[in-house]
Amino acid sequence: MLGSELLRCVPQGWEAVGTDLAPQATIAGLDLADEAALERAWREHGPFDAVLHCAAYTAVDKAESERELAERVNVVASRTLAQTCARHGARMVAVSTDFVFDGASTRPYVESDEARPLSVYGATKLAGERALLETLPGNSAVVRTQWLYGPRGKHFPRTIAAFARERGELKVVDDQTGAPTTTLELAPALWDVLASSENGLFHAACEGSCTWFGFTRAILEELGLTHVRLEPCTTDAFPRPARRPAYSVLDSSRLARLRGKRLTHWRDALKAYLQVETP
Repeated sequence: MLGSELLRCVPQGWEAVGTDLAPQATIAGLDLADEAALERAWREHGPFDAVLHCAAYTAVDKAESERELAERVNVVASRTLAQTCARHGARMVAVSTDFVFDGASTRPYVESDEARPLSVYGATKLAGERALLETLPGNSAVVRTQWLYGPRGKHFPRTIAAFARERGELKVVDDQTGAPTTTLELAPALWDVLASSENGLFHAACEGSCTWFGFTRAILEELGLTHVRLEPCTTDAFPRPARRPAYSVLDSSRLARLRGKRLTHWRDALKAYLQVETP
């Protein structure tokens, strides 16, 4: 979902080599936790000036029972890739998540707020952040985002639209608050961070905030599905293996200062996404 959008908006003057998933990827099936495999990729397809790392284990609930795999993908791969970048003098920017926070805040999280993840997924992403920033402290950045969706891949708007049409009624959580963010907004911002000399943590989320219920209502309105019955519920109504932060809105002011502009408000970003794709 995100990697494909990054390849679609490569800035002028850059040449990008995608990894992992065909057909977009030049290097398919690359194990980012394998140092020898990374060195081969560097020799055969590089050298590379910089790396945008958006690969991750993102199955939040499965991570609770697949901790070893989540750690390999989210921690070991990040560290190994950072070590490779360090050997070759390359810059690295990695994507992380709002799940590094516990959701106890009553105002948007800034980069300096203490991270206290509630889940294995959040803990492994936080460890991956630290592995990168400690391995490549003078030439790396971590960009945290949240509630991501876009023209390709599996995501909330596509799932909700399908359920609405199939069932005619929906019950959606109304006590988790965040900021829906499109890959159309995030991908160009990641390129800007990569092209800059700014290091450390950044937050990158669309402006504004809503609950999953509010996001669903907006999706139905934009798709002309307002006849679908929509009912709010609590998180407890849908027990899941992994705990979610109740409030995880991200303050993206630092990114806005770097770029000279903020990401679009989430509702406007939803409209722009629906002009590209109707789920």
